Amino acid sequence: MTTPSDISLTFTVRRRKPEFITPNKPTSHEQKIVSDIDDQVSLRFQMPLVFFYRYDPSMEGKDPAEVIKDALAQTLVLYYPLAGRLREGNDGKLIVDCNEEGVMFIKADADVTLEQFGEILEPPFPCFDQLLCDFPYSQAILNCPLLLIQVTRLKCGGFIVALRFNHVMCDGTGLKQFMSAIGEMARGLVIPSILPVWERHLLDAQDPPKVAFAHHEYDQAEATDTVPLDDLVERSFFFGADRLSILRRLLPLHLGHCTKFELLTAYLWRCRTIAMDLDPDKEVRMLFAVNARSKFNPPLPSGYYGNAFAIPAAMTTVRNLRQNPLGHAVELVQQAKASMTEGYVKSVAALMTIRKKQLPLSTVAGSYGISDVTNIGFEDIDFGWGKAVFAGPAKAIGWISFFIPTKNKKGEVGTSVPICLPAPAMERFTKVLANVLQHPKLRARKVNLF
Repeated sequence: MTTPSDISLTFTVRRRKPEFITPNKPTSHEQKIVSDIDDQVSLRFQMPLVFFYRYDPSMEGKDPAEVIKDALAQTLVLYYPLAGRLREGNDGKLIVDCNEEGVMFIKADADVTLEQFGEILEPPFPCFDQLLCDFPYSQAILNCPLLLIQVTRLKCGGFIVALRFNHVMCDGTGLKQFMSAIGEMARGLVIPSILPVWERHLLDAQDPPKVAFAHHEYDQAEATDTVPLDDLVERSFFFGADRLSILRRLLPLHLGHCTKFELLTAYLWRCRTIAMDLDPDKEVRMLFAVNARSKFNPPLPSGYYGNAFAIPAAMTTVRNLRQNPLGHAVELVQQAKASMTEGYVKSVAALMTIRKKQLPLSTVAGSYGISDVTNIGFEDIDFGWGKAVFAGPAKAIGWISFFIPTKNKKGEVGTSVPICLPAPAMERFTKVLANVLQHPKLRARKVNLF
């Protein structure tokens, strides 16, 4: 996969031998069963994230790698399942063997400054494989570390924390809770402000399991109806407040107050579908993750760090998406989003339980996924050097994009969206975005949108 970037950067990284960081106090040796939501085959992958930090003169003489390593060992006392290993039970159900084998940790030094990564920090990052080294078996799901962290110290005094976590164990909100606890320990706290809660049974299917919704997010395609995943190109696109304001002018009055998420999701879905050049009669799906914590009655405990989301799907044909205005796509996204309830999550859990051979997310050609991390607060994680100047997913994951908070060259806060497409489709996608300016409502406004 190629990753176009405005930055041409090469640097050398010197790594220490990987260590296994274990809880710094004895913890319970037991087996914990993950929830039916955790246990989805679609979550059996390793998710990479990256955090960039500037030099802080008040921390002179302190080694960020040692500070984070010590705080990690302290935090794992409370989050001891993350120091264990995933096993597969006799019925195929995943179980966490809490055995204190530890988290993989790497200290590294790079002969590069933070400024050399460019004015805009957004995926794809040049030489990311240097910032998160791969080791044999470290990307497996079973019987391997559930978390890999590399702290790379830069010659300017800043540093980069890159990590890869097993998505079966937690979602983005849960990971942020864990990383924030490490930050609090690093800054001298003895107990984190939010204590972890396991309670994975809260997201199990009801007994007996009942599938109460049509889950098109798990529709499977025939082999001839899939899109090849070779020759992929990744690019990021920035959307600031001014650009989103321009897009709102394309909506009818009754949709003028739709959320930023609904507007941007609908817009990208429409543009991407056009760029994919699919058969007009094909059905396409827009899948997006919705946090379910507040959907439960009572809400899930604040310290719950497991996967607590579902992925409802908006669905229509290519023809309907192309021929109707942007507002039509916004309404489809709103309708799918409104279906997300506690009952919907339980229905997903039931579907996973009934279908013993668990379903992956949709493989239908044209399916597109979005995960919005702009409100999670990864950038607030502070190990003593202040907030991160960039924090979030390190790349798009196949056909899944992320909404990531970042800044452009002018310092304007906005949303960066990394997108992966086959090279010809990426070229068409870029042109489709630019062609928005040709809409009659915007033609008179000389605005450089992209």
